[in-house]
Amino acid sequence: MIHLEFSQDILRQIQHHRLHHPHHKVRQKMDALWQKSLNIPHWQICQIIGITGNTLRGYFQEYQEGGLDKVLELRFYHPQSQLADYKTCLKTYFTKHPPHSAGEAAAFIKRHLEIDLSPNRVLVFLKSLGIKRLKVGQIPAKADLEAQQQFLEEHLEPRIEEAKAGKRALFFVDAAHFVQRPFLAFVWCFVRVFVKAPSGRKRFNVLGALNAVTHDLITVCNDSYINAHSVAELLHKVAALRLTVPITLALDNARYQKCAYITELAASLQLELLYLPAYSPNLNLIERLWKFVKKEALNGRYYEDFTAFKSAIIRCLSQTQTTHKAKLTSLLTLNFQTFEDTHILVG
Repeated sequence: MIHLEFSQDILRQIQHHRLHHPHHKVRQKMDALWQKSLNIPHWQICQIIGITGNTLRGYFQEYQEGGLDKVLELRFYHPQSQLADYKTCLKTYFTKHPPHSAGEAAAFIKRHLEIDLSPNRVLVFLKSLGIKRLKVGQIPAKADLEAQQQFLEEHLEPRIEEAKAGKRALFFVDAAHFVQRPFLAFVWCFVRVFVKAPSGRKRFNVLGALNAVTHDLITVCNDSYINAHSVAELLHKVAALRLTVPITLALDNARYQKCAYITELAASLQLELLYLPAYSPNLNLIERLWKFVKKEALNGRYYEDFTAFKSAIIRCLSQTQTTHKAKLTSLLTLNFQTFEDTHILVG
């Protein structure tokens, strides 16, 4: 039997710490000492607190060796990673060359540092560096990033500010070509599920003009092709709004949107055509709407015939100001992705 002595001052400290100490382990130790001061048998203390006899004896030995101060110490074992000495250089390397998997990172470490670790151990190390598993983004290979930034600052942002102030109407124009095929997606399920793949490759084309501020949408739809006549129809619909402020349409450089017929028609309708730099889908707000439609109406869904397929898309587009308004408000912010400081993955 271990004999311990407690003064009244020590007992007051034990009583305080067993009730108020922020760490549960210290409270447990103090509870053991408190019950020991009440001469409760060791086996009963273990039963009450839920610890083993060896753990209880360890608590008492700490008190014998260093008093209450030693019992208050918190000592935890923190194993040191074999990669700790290489943390800085590995972080620098993986910043420039992100691994596709923990296995690939483990192979690199084994090859260059001669440290053989399992992918799981390497994964823990990668997380300690702050590395996250993120889906890669996409930049058109021919995009001129400096031209994009200059266009954004000198042309697009001033018109956005005017639109916000009610001094201009700014529309983003683009065509989406929805092909009737399986749109695969992640779903919550117990076993892997499959989506039927419709036969054929019919497509439903939507040429849209999205108001940058109000998110009102004007569309021209068909099952054949988008051409200059489709664009002309869209321009007439925009002009028919009879807005009392200047109107700007931001659009890409597709031939059917930049031909003489369209530029002359736009001038006659007093519509400004603002052509985005080549290969700049990131500067076209309506691109986000097309992605939203695919996710909301098409991903992981099977439509038995083309009519049902088209109806799903039309229904989604018709609900931009009702059912989907809240989601689109947060999605269609006038903040545009630029790529000045972007890390680009190289082969």
